[in-house]
Amino acid sequence: MARKKDGGALALVFEVASLLPWWAGTGLAGIAYVVLHRYATAEVATAAVPGQMGQMVVGQVTKTLASIGQYIVPFLLLAGAVASYLGRRKRAGLIDAAATGKPGEALRSMSWRDFELLVGEAFRQQGYSVTETGGGGADGGIDLKLKKGSEVFLVQCKQWRAYKVSVNVVRELFGVMSAEGATGGFVVTSGVFTADARAFAEGRNIDLIDGQALTKMIDRARAARSADQNGKTNTTAVVTPNVTSKEPSCPRCGGSMVKRIAKQGSNTGGAFWGCTAFPKCRGVISID
Repeated sequence: MARKKDGGALALVFEVASLLPWWAGTGLAGIAYVVLHRYATAEVATAAVPGQMGQMVVGQVTKTLASIGQYIVPFLLLAGAVASYLGRRKRAGLIDAAATGKPGEALRSMSWRDFELLVGEAFRQQGYSVTETGGGGADGGIDLKLKKGSEVFLVQCKQWRAYKVSVNVVRELFGVMSAEGATGGFVVTSGVFTADARAFAEGRNIDLIDGQALTKMIDRARAARSADQNGKTNTTAVVTPNVTSKEPSCPRCGGSMVKRIAKQGSNTGGAFWGCTAFPKCRGVISID
């Protein structure tokens, strides 16, 4: 499922703009034109001056590239902004379709790519910064990378082709989490998980989101988007781990903390504050 991103610098310009909010890409297009136009219209010496031949050549090359780039780069940025706008609308449409259709039916009928976009949008509505990796390639099968504050979470999506997700998928995610130093991870499926998969995830900061939990997550995401559109405060419950605006300082290192849910021990299911530097720092604060 991985998508190779070839095409050099120009393709990268479009790719970056498509990942930004549409208004940011539009603004960058205007800035790029102004800057490049300045170089394109700058006066450059045409007669060789002893000792300055290299400078003259650089000036001419810069002017030529700027003359072409002043139109190409803004166009690519604008095209990326359009792609960003259409992409956000498509993701919102997927959320609406999944939330208003029969439970589970919309999830099972959509393509794997749309399923990843849907899951990414659901996390985005919870305040995560989402990067869609394409999954299934050299990145170890990771489909989404989430970031909230200084923490990074990895997401692996399994749609209808894997109705019952086995422990091997969870093990694979845990291995990539360890290699990349991720704070936690999520495995999301429209189906269910085996007992072995759930047992392996316990105590490893991996959340398993099955079809039923995903449906509820989508409902919350839709409610959050509706609240944003109506100018209301977003009070959507967030799938743990959850960052709030009133997190305390770590009693051990003084760093920031995030709210977590205990997955083992006498406090299983209970909430507590955990240091964001975990596992380097294991500072915790209980929540009464």
